Amino acid sequence: MRVGSIEIGPGRPLALIAGPCVIEGEEFAMRHAERLRAIAARHGLPLIFKSSFDKANRTSGKSYRGPGIDEGLRILARVKRELSLPVLTDVHDERQVAPAAAVVDVLQIPAFLCRQTDLLLAAGASGCAVNVKKGQFLAPAEMKNAVAKLAEGGCSNVLITERGSSFGYNNLVVDMRGLVEMRAFAPVCFDATHSVQRPGAGAGGTTTGGDRTLAPPLARAACAVGIDALFCEVHESPETAKSDGPNSLTFEMWDQLLSDVTKIRAALSHG
Repeated sequence: MRVGSIEIGPGRPLALIAGPCVIEGEEFAMRHAERLRAIAARHGLPLIFKSSFDKANRTSGKSYRGPGIDEGLRILARVKRELSLPVLTDVHDERQVAPAAAVVDVLQIPAFLCRQTDLLLAAGASGCAVNVKKGQFLAPAEMKNAVAKLAEGGCSNVLITERGSSFGYNNLVVDMRGLVEMRAFAPVCFDATHSVQRPGAGAGGTTTGGDRTLAPPLARAACAVGIDALFCEVHESPETAKSDGPNSLTFEMWDQLLSDVTKIRAALSHG
């Protein structure tokens, strides 16, 4: 997979996808992107900035969703232009694909929508690279069908992201075997922070809970198994984040995690 000058796949440096869950304001996005860029550069790793203009699958209909597509894309365009960073954002239906593809470098298909054929075909025909998240309800082998739909739309520039599987109610687990299995279809990314969510487990079932302290151990394990990219939501103040606060990493946690995973990859590359 290629995103601008970044090559993602076996034998390439670990690519980073990181940023706050949702755009909470223009200067907020710029501030986060600039700090993430500096940390990634210090570790010598390529960064794709991620943030959503709309979170269409919030637990409660009263939760903050984002600034909307027009304002959100304008902000992401500024991040890309002024900080020279590739950017990634979610799309939730076919109507969002063309305007998003005109701005961002990577379109992301949310896990809940990874079987939506029309959305995948539209994303595949957009000319953008596509990151498709494995549904919490799918076996790893089933992701070959999502990759095939994107190819039918005309896209072979694909990344598959693991983000945990439903395990009973309000819980997710990660089967590391799936990282190996899905790598046969496309380069694989591990989403460390969404994998430690507790869907619907907060505030009496009206918010999603989580435990950010469990994300780094899972990320280290995934890097040991073998991945091509690492996805983390990072927020300057997770306790006040408007979305995904419980599972978002602080900058300091993300910095330490990058130090850990680079050591793991270096050890593996030298036997």
